[in-house]
Amino acid sequence: MTSTSSCSQGLAPRTDTDAWWRDAVIYQIYPRSFADANGDGIGDIQGIREHVDHLAALGVDAVWISPFYPSPQVDAGYDVSDYFSLAPEYGTLAELDALIADLHEVGIRVVIDLVPNHSSDQHEWFRAALEAGPGSPERDRYIFRHSADGAPNNWGSLFGGPAWQPVEPLTGRSQDQDWYYLHLFAAEQPDFNWSNEDVHEHFRTFLRFWVERGIDGFRVDVAHGLVKAEGLPDDDLGPDRWNVVAAEGEDAASARDKLPDVGPAFNQPGVHDIYREWRSVLDEVGTDILLVAEAWVPTEADAALYVRADEMSQAFNFPFLTAGWDADRLRRVIDVSLSEYGAVGAPATWVLSNHDVVRHASRLAYPADMDTDPGIGPKDPQPDAELGLARARAATLFMLGLPGSAYLYQGEELGLPEHTTMEDEARQDPLWERTNHLIPGRDGCRVPLPWTRDGASYGYNATGRTWLPQPEGWGEYSPQAQEGCEDSTLTLYRRAIALRRELRLGRGAVEWLDSEPGVLHLCNGTTGIVLNTTEQPVVIEGAGQPLITSWHRSGADAVDAAGVVVPPNGACWLDASAGGTDGGDPR
Repeated sequence: MTSTSSCSQGLAPRTDTDAWWRDAVIYQIYPRSFADANGDGIGDIQGIREHVDHLAALGVDAVWISPFYPSPQVDAGYDVSDYFSLAPEYGTLAELDALIADLHEVGIRVVIDLVPNHSSDQHEWFRAALEAGPGSPERDRYIFRHSADGAPNNWGSLFGGPAWQPVEPLTGRSQDQDWYYLHLFAAEQPDFNWSNEDVHEHFRTFLRFWVERGIDGFRVDVAHGLVKAEGLPDDDLGPDRWNVVAAEGEDAASARDKLPDVGPAFNQPGVHDIYREWRSVLDEVGTDILLVAEAWVPTEADAALYVRADEMSQAFNFPFLTAGWDADRLRRVIDVSLSEYGAVGAPATWVLSNHDVVRHASRLAYPADMDTDPGIGPKDPQPDAELGLARARAATLFMLGLPGSAYLYQGEELGLPEHTTMEDEARQDPLWERTNHLIPGRDGCRVPLPWTRDGASYGYNATGRTWLPQPEGWGEYSPQAQEGCEDSTLTLYRRAIALRRELRLGRGAVEWLDSEPGVLHLCNGTTGIVLNTTEQPVVIEGAGQPLITSWHRSGADAVDAAGVVVPPNGACWLDASAGGTDGGDPR
């Protein structure tokens, strides 16, 4: 594998060293589940506008809004039928413009999803492709192949089943016999052909359109998947990765090794040419426009290739998310990430939850050998909620103490757990259906947020209708229930984000200090950052006064004569400046 250092040789020096996104805290909004202003059970733009004050009080630098485009919603909006408009259930472009203005007014930038690997099968291009027939320019915008021996290769969809859909049943025409189109995800999400100039021009136009509307950046969905290997050769896993892994009866670790997005459909060198093209477009129309890659690639070195000076700004750090409650793995990810991204002059990013994974307040509640990747259902072992929340608070506080940019997922500032007891009939994730109900999927992390302690939908709307069911007791996590509580998770997030900015931790560096096994202790500037992943309290000697702690405290109970006592599953920031003087409110 080519190293990032060698790949970065010959590139011009970076000019984005002071860009806003280098140390930004970015908050993901899943609009369907954030807040519903019109009461139809589906979140909307007006609902977000009504809670801008919550985002401002939280102190985030930007929001990333998941897809809001017109869509049949086969895959929660990632099946886009019109890239230049807003889904009617979410509102109007005028309302979106007003939201962008509202957020900018309080100093929050706006990042939106860019979905370039595939469109909806209801997109006008794909409808035209089916109508036009084999060999037409319209079909060349997608990946159609003729094969008289079944599917053109053995690729499987990431949602289960084969990745090739027969065309003839869709058109009813004999000329389409033995023709197939590629869909790496649902059959209703045909993959674009990135060898076609129309596709390139479409997305260049997309970038210009949204920057002109005030958008400050783009999160690129399946950034590693756009270009496929020449000749579309077979891969090593075959046509049904989820069912194959289950049938082989392998342990969770072996199964996870088979499921990442690897092989001839992913991470091909040609994707980098696309992002160089996009960077050129964005440099023409804006300043410091963020491009962040959702790239599930094998190593941090692979991810760093996406953030060279003339490509993207950031890449999501999935190895950090998957490191679990393991001090050695976390330290390794931090060191390698800072090294590999640093070699190309890019900042590291850190993330613990998003709309595709089990919320970390539940994920971290399980033993290390529990595989939560498929999702959690009512028949699975249930998480230890108290342990999970303690670890989630500690993991977040530790993450926010690291240099670089941090991503938060809506509701984690409330300590929301996964909805792990959702009834099967309520599930809407295509993973559930396409795997024949083998994989619970991602619905558990997408449940509508609670805003009030009481009410039929806990303040999500006024009617009580919700597109996914909320669990009982959801209101106890609401901002209303936590407001003014010194020990609440919401208070912890607000204080940590504000203190992170004050101490400029996002612009700092990591210096590791000696610590016991299972304990991470580093210095970032004049701030000590400690994480205790063990089940025993540890004493940090001579480290200064606590600035903020993840655990519930009263008075100075974190300090004894020997030093700062960090309880099991706890984290804290310490004033490591000369003399260890008190840095302020110790909570």
